[in-house]
Amino acid sequence: MYPVTRDDARLSLRELAADDIDAVLAIYGSAEATRHLSFTPRSREEVEGIVSRSIVSATHTPRDEYALAVVERTSTELIGFARLALDPHQPLAATIGFAVNPGSWGVGYGRETVRLMLSLAFDDLGLHRVWAARAPLNTDSERILLAAGMTEEGRIRGHVQVRGEWRDSIVYGILHEEWEAGRKAHNG
Repeated sequence: MYPVTRDDARLSLRELAADDIDAVLAIYGSAEATRHLSFTPRSREEVEGIVSRSIVSATHTPRDEYALAVVERTSTELIGFARLALDPHQPLAATIGFAVNPGSWGVGYGRETVRLMLSLAFDDLGLHRVWAARAPLNTDSERILLAAGMTEEGRIRGHVQVRGEWRDSIVYGILHEEWEAGRKAHNG
């Protein structure tokens, strides 16, 4: 599926473009934004590589990764980066991740981003299951994932190595039928 565009009331998802490097760097280069992510702040060169690879992978057939810009609809400013990666070991399953610019924290953009990504996964791609992971200390992400309709499924011990130390991950998941039931409850 290319190109991806998906809208809700305040945010849109769209394909990344070469001129998004500075906006992505403001997120991925930020110590505050990456504090709980599975990597340390990225350099400009690393972000250029991420954006370039994302642009190229967007046109692969079949497409197995959706690395997307999250933009405010009114200003078209890139305020986040979201990624959905199909799981090669689980049919019709994917993992999602997201990061929002710290200047846009606290107004519900994280939850809206996750809901847009789940809508892409279930409504557009017809997936059965989506999962996400967070750092144990990232309680903001916990609230976001739960508010988006995901369920905490457990802890993966020693899951990722960050800053020279092994860190656990708390895992969340949602199934297609749970997404549909949540949508009916929300709309009904």
